[in-house]
Amino acid sequence: MELVKVENVSKIFTGHTALDDVSLTIPQGSIYGLLGPNGAGKTTLIRIINHITAPDKGNVYFDNHPLTADDVKHIGYLPEERGLYKKMKVGEQAVFFARLKGLSRRDAVKQLKEWFERFGITEWWDKKVEELSKGMAQKIQFIITVLHRPKLLIFDEPFSGFDPINANLLKEEILTLRDNGATIIFSTHNMSSVEEICDHITLINKSRNILSGKVEDIRNAYSHNRYTLTFTGDAATLSYAIKDRITDSQTTLLDNGRIQMAVNIAESSSLRDIIAIANDKVAINSITESIPSMNDIFIKTVEEYNK
Repeated sequence: MELVKVENVSKIFTGHTALDDVSLTIPQGSIYGLLGPNGAGKTTLIRIINHITAPDKGNVYFDNHPLTADDVKHIGYLPEERGLYKKMKVGEQAVFFARLKGLSRRDAVKQLKEWFERFGITEWWDKKVEELSKGMAQKIQFIITVLHRPKLLIFDEPFSGFDPINANLLKEEILTLRDNGATIIFSTHNMSSVEEICDHITLINKSRNILSGKVEDIRNAYSHNRYTLTFTGDAATLSYAIKDRITDSQTTLLDNGRIQMAVNIAESSSLRDIIAIANDKVAINSITESIPSMNDIFIKTVEEYNK
């Protein structure tokens, strides 16, 4: 079952097409990666889903009905451009935002104290926001975003400015939120984060959706007859013997004297052919299918679309 459905959405700003007939479906209880180069249209789509702006064409459905302003109370949005009132105390400001989202002061203070303790920032409750580091301020804003337990959470570059330890802390919290029933839209340029936490992705480029699906399915589809051979012997001899059966190769010398050769097998050939030839030329230690990273897929898909 989907929580959000975007159907043929277009948006134009003073002659610039920000979104061009974009459609996607975000399953309930999933972490959905929204990817794309700068200026591709990701932020515009997020603002439409968050009811900040409206599409010029197309429809957005939330929880099986057309999106309305009333649905915003079920959405938590952490934008990339963030801001807190610098002269307010941290706890006072957090309570203020929690009250805006419908929590009583008592419930807000109780839940905020629990979150502050979990993030190791309890001692900052009575300090002014202007004393916070960038990473510390982002922790506060993350807590404010998730506190009212919305059905949909939208995070735009949530790991920006975090050191690896705090980035990992945030990843664990995002996964826990997903496991507890939240649906999450995760906009990022960090492809390693996509592989670690996203269930599905959409890649937007030049205002259009050029790739959508489950992360695992996409990576498997892009493996496309690519294998890594580990062997001992002469790499040049093997390369020459299989040159007509592959489209490209990359050779790496390992520390133990073995050699790794990544090959892309031509459509006219097969893995069985490569193994038969390799067995005759070198001593094979292992053969594994090479699954490309999301970063490789991102670059390849965008480059092919831009041709």
